[in-house]
Order: sequence, then structure tokens, then C-alpha cells
Amino acid sequence: MSSTPAPPAGVSARGWGWRHAGRRRWAVTGIDLDIAPGERVLLLGASGSGKSTVLRGLAGVLGGDEDGEQTGALTVGGAPADRARGRAGLVLQDPDAQVILARVGDDVAFGCENLGVPQAEIWPRVRTALDAVGLDVALDRSTSALSGGQKQRLALAGALAMRPGLLLLDEPTANLDPAGVVEVRDAVLRAVAESGATLVVVEHRVDVWAAHIDRVIVLAAPDDGGGVLADGAPDDVFARLGDELTAAGVWVPGRPPVVTRAASAGAGAGAGGADAGDVLLSARGLAVGRRGFGEKTARVAASDITLDVRAGRTLAIVGANGTGKSTLALTLAGLLPPAAGAVRAGDALRGGVGDDPLSWRSSDLLTRVGMVFQAPEHQLLARTVREELEVGPRALRLSADEIAARVEPLLDRLRLRRLAAVNPFTLSGGEKRRLTVAAALATRPRVLVLDEPTFGQDARTWRELVALMIEVQDAGTALVIVTHDEPLVEALTGGGAGEVVRLGGAPTPDAAEASGASS
Repeated sequence: MSSTPAPPAGVSARGWGWRHAGRRRWAVTGIDLDIAPGERVLLLGASGSGKSTVLRGLAGVLGGDEDGEQTGALTVGGAPADRARGRAGLVLQDPDAQVILARVGDDVAFGCENLGVPQAEIWPRVRTALDAVGLDVALDRSTSALSGGQKQRLALAGALAMRPGLLLLDEPTANLDPAGVVEVRDAVLRAVAESGATLVVVEHRVDVWAAHIDRVIVLAAPDDGGGVLADGAPDDVFARLGDELTAAGVWVPGRPPVVTRAASAGAGAGAGGADAGDVLLSARGLAVGRRGFGEKTARVAASDITLDVRAGRTLAIVGANGTGKSTLALTLAGLLPPAAGAVRAGDALRGGVGDDPLSWRSSDLLTRVGMVFQAPEHQLLARTVREELEVGPRALRLSADEIAARVEPLLDRLRLRRLAAVNPFTLSGGEKRRLTVAAALATRPRVLVLDEPTFGQDARTWRELVALMIEVQDAGTALVIVTHDEPLVEALTGGGAGEVVRLGGAPTPDAAEASGASS
């Protein structure tokens, strides 16, 4: 087989739509478009408009008749998309879903091996792709030991190594630190410039890509009639339709969503009777880390951490990818043991149980510390959205009336009402994130730990979700957020409403320790 990149592949859709099996609502419908070979396209739309479904359709991975129903035609390089597998490289919204093998090098090489790339060429491609995306780890590093942002780079490296004719990226920078966003974007642009590949990117960070792409295509949600809402050069589309797109929830450059905090922020009694400002959790001399697959000891990701989590305030954990932010969040939530030091619950939180959250039963955690994982799929349990929201309240043995009183408002507040009977695993990434936040809120914990809570949100749902978090904080709940979303940090900690802990500089991949934290 030739080692040269695949020729750039054009895309065509005629009346194309897809409906997942068991769903009455179409995920996407009425799509008519043509993308020329080598064109660079930014695919936009409100949360739930079908962007991810379009990418999966182009990659030929939606499945057959048993997985759903298709209308119209979708072609890649002139062939039906489901018969053109291998022409497209797809990076999914959830990087965990694309990790296949236990070691980094093997995982990047997997796609090349499936395409029959000559063995002598595979490993040079692997190293080139890892360098391009800035994933500086050993080839034998355990993939399970990578952070979410590092797994995102890993997935992109695997796609670039295949040198496809069509590169499809679904939120490729969502969990990356600001420097990583630029680094990964530039790696993508270099790759498509060298290969001539067609590029289709779904991304809420519109500002990052707008100056570097040829065209913007905006999808309308099926509930709003479906099809293409706008199509053209970025400057023209954003200037001509900025108001309409903003109203539809599309991120428009230069139009950040505005969230205001009530003047009474932080006043009054906290959740569970704690006074605003009371210490609910504290860490002293804390080191955090986790073991990768096959590793006997945990790799310490961050150490010398001292912090307090206080009622009615937000603690924002920020820093570069791989510095231990998610690991710290899981440790504070009582789900991982400290590598050193201790996490202790204050008097206002423990209320009759011990002061070590790691020793608490799940029923003790439910009303004390709620956790929203970085990957929504890791905590979905039920068959429907409504049942997912009922899991926690049922575990608390609440009455049917009390369960309804908690669940029904959350369905409306987070735009999940029309999805109440839907399988959670078929939701879009943004919908899954809102569902997991709602499920955590349903048990009304006194501390809520959220890892990338605004992942996958359009401008409208971002604003609504942040406004809800502010209300929860102002009612006395302590929030711990892990995020690269700077406007979110400002909204929740600005004006003295919280603190920021920054985990130390760039991680040393194989070192025993990374630098510590400072507030």
C-alpha cells in the first residue's frame, strides 16, 4: 500500500437525516450541503442540533438499520459514507471512547495498522503525530494514566497518523488548557496544509478557529425545522446573522454570554445549616495521584496542596493539562485516596459520620459531596433521562412526591424536558453534561464537585447552566470546579465569591512529582 496521504475527499449531503433507534425525534434532518476537497469548515449549531451526528455519519460509524434510520444521501469522495470507511479520521467528543489499547504508542498505531500502512512507516508516523499534538509521554505510558486533556491529544494523534483525506474533529480543544488549545489547533492546521485533507471541525471555541477556516456551516435543530441555518465565509455569516445566531445559542465571536450575580451573593445560611464561609472540606499537605493500568504505585500528579472548601463559595481548580486537577477533584470528593497528607470534613459537613470522606458510605456521600465527572458516560446508570435524575433521590428513600419536586424543575431548568424518556447514552455531549449536573443537584449535596461543567454547551445553555450554579452557590452550597473555562471562573469567583487554586506548571510525564498548588 502507498505511504502517501489519502487524497482530499469532498462531502455531499442531500436531504440527509438520522434518527437513533428507539427515538421519535430525529437527531438531524434535512441537511443539504457540499464541501469541496481540501476545504476547511467550521460546523456550528446549538446544543442538540446534530453536529456530532453529522460527523459520525461522515465517518461511517453510525451503524446499520438496527442502530437507527437514515433518510437522504450522504457521500464522502463520491461514495456512500458508510462504505467509505478509512477515508475519514474522526476524533470524538469523548476521548475516553477512542482509547483502545493499553499503551500510548500502540493506541496511536492502531488506525495505521488497520489501514495496512507498511510496518516500517508506522512508528515514524506515531512519533511525528505525538510531537505534532504536544503529547510528550513515553510510548509505553499507560493510556489509563493520562488526563482527559492528554487523552484528547492522544485521539487526535491517532487520527493524524492515519493521514486521512477527510479529518473530522468533534470539540478537539474542549478539555485543553489555553496554551494547549493553540498548540492543538496549529497542529491540525499544519497537518491539513501538508496533506491537503478536507477539515470539518465542530467547536464551541469559535474565536480559536474563525480566522483559519474557509467556511462556516450552521445547523438548525430538528425542533426548529432542521437543515442548514447559515452557510458562508466566517466574517460574512457572523456579521450578517450575528443576532439570529446568538438568539439560537450559537457562539459568535465578540459576543460572550453575560451572567450577573445577585447583590445578595454569599449572604445567609449555607446548605445543611452551615453558615456562609464555614469550612466544609480542608486539605493539608495533600498529594494526589492515580495508578495507571498495570502500575503498582500511584504517580503523584500534584503535592503540597493546602486549601479550604467553604459553604456558599466556589473553589476553582485551574492549570495545565496533566497537572492533577481531576485527580485532586476526585480526592476531595472522597473517591480517591490521598497519596500523602489528608482531606478532612469540617463539623458542618460530617454531621454524625467520621471526618475522612474516603471512609464514608455512598449513602453518606449523597447529601454531603456530589461529583460530576469529566466524562459524562462514566456516571450514567439508568434507561431514561428521568430515571437518571431519580437515581439519587430514590437511594435517599424519598417519597414519590419529593422525588418529583426535585426532578421536575431540573428537567425544565436544564432543557431536558423533551428528552425525559430518552436513553441518556444517545444524548449529545452537551445534553449529557447538563444531565449529569442535574443528577448531582437532585440529591442536594452540601459540596458539589464539577469537572469541566460547561463542556459541550452552546452560548444559551452555558448562560443558563452558569446562572444555576450561581444560585446554588448563593443558597449556601460549596462549589469545586475544575475547568479551563476562564469566563466560568470569573462568573463564579469574581467579586470575592470564591478562590482560585492553580496547580503548578507543565507536568513532567515520568517524574514522581509535579509542582504543587498555590492560591
